[in-house]
Amino acid sequence: MGIPQSILRPSKASFYGIVPGKEVIPLERIWLNVTFDQPDKFHKELLTFEVIDFPSVYHALLDQPCFTKFLAVPNYTYLNLKMPSPKGVITIEGSFDQAYYCK
Repeated sequence: MGIPQSILRPSKASFYGIVPGKEVIPLERIWLNVTFDQPDKFHKELLTFEVIDFPSVYHALLDQPCFTKFLAVPNYTYLNLKMPSPKGVITIEGSFDQAYYCK
């Protein structure tokens, strides 16, 4: 992503469910501004990401604290995420084809 190593900070948090059957201990953490947008509306928040070292098709995983901060509602059946913005509802749509190949 071109992020300088100097802005990463130590992390002691560990979590489960990312790598099947294993505990993951992040290498470091980073705070980044995240913006969900559409041409006529957007929502921006500062989020903390734990940096881990393992191969994956995903670049970032969003969890419940992220959804809460954005007031977002995920719908796993339709692979979309909806959240409010000052100019209306933002809808982020996933790809069924890409999800199928990520098994």
